[in-house]
Amino acid sequence: MSTHSAPSAIPQATTAGAAWEAELRLGFSQRGDKTVLARSEHRGPLTVQRPFYPEGGVCHVYLLHPPGGVVAGDQLSIYADVEPDAQALITTPAAGKFYRSGGGEARQEINLTVAEHASLEWLPQETIVYEGARLNSSMNINLAEQAHFIGWEILALGRPAAGEGFENGSATLNWRISRAGRLFYLERLRLDAEAFLARWGLFGHSACGTLFVYPATPLHLAAVQELIGDEPNRGVTLIEDLLICRGLDRRADLLKSFFEAVWGLVRGDVVGKAVCAPRIWAT
Repeated sequence: MSTHSAPSAIPQATTAGAAWEAELRLGFSQRGDKTVLARSEHRGPLTVQRPFYPEGGVCHVYLLHPPGGVVAGDQLSIYADVEPDAQALITTPAAGKFYRSGGGEARQEINLTVAEHASLEWLPQETIVYEGARLNSSMNINLAEQAHFIGWEILALGRPAAGEGFENGSATLNWRISRAGRLFYLERLRLDAEAFLARWGLFGHSACGTLFVYPATPLHLAAVQELIGDEPNRGVTLIEDLLICRGLDRRADLLKSFFEAVWGLVRGDVVGKAVCAPRIWAT
């Protein structure tokens, strides 16, 4: 990706003893006219900055992973619980990085729970999976019937700006969405060198992503379809009241710009707020 220069040496895990295990638990509560970060507990190198309030009552939080990258054997676990009526937005200050593996696997597990009449926006910057990395990522989203959720995951395989493709390595992505305690949507995607090049896969596109919106309507579907127009490698569908938007691109920043445009179309109805981009995205 053009915005990321190649480091002089890429970390590579060789022993399980060097692995990090990090866990972060966040709890958001509505207090008066704003949402507060009522609970923040962490173990290992995973934490958050103090909350920001660039738009009034919505609590913006930035996830921090001080080591700067993840290697084989590392395991990151994130839990976020948004209580009734609370509104939270979670993002990251920079791209996540999963480095080349000596054979082991790096694991990431994210568990998000959104209560009645609460909203959560999960909008991390892209995840870069270096050639030779092995990532296993699980996203578990538990929504109350009247919850509101917008979330995306953007993956960049290899570093084309540095002449690096994705000739070996893998990324396994698992999405599990439950509504009112009932499993509603389940998806498992495995990307490897074959899928990276194949017409049925990414066809050489280094960036791929998925965006979910709940609850959504046919009007939202039509608005996103109009936004896409004849643009290739973009798609959107509506399953009951879950909007699913997908994209491929040569650059992750272009894909993120597309997802931001979709976010702009739906946020007013889903969250009840005009778009307010996190300040960290501009730095």
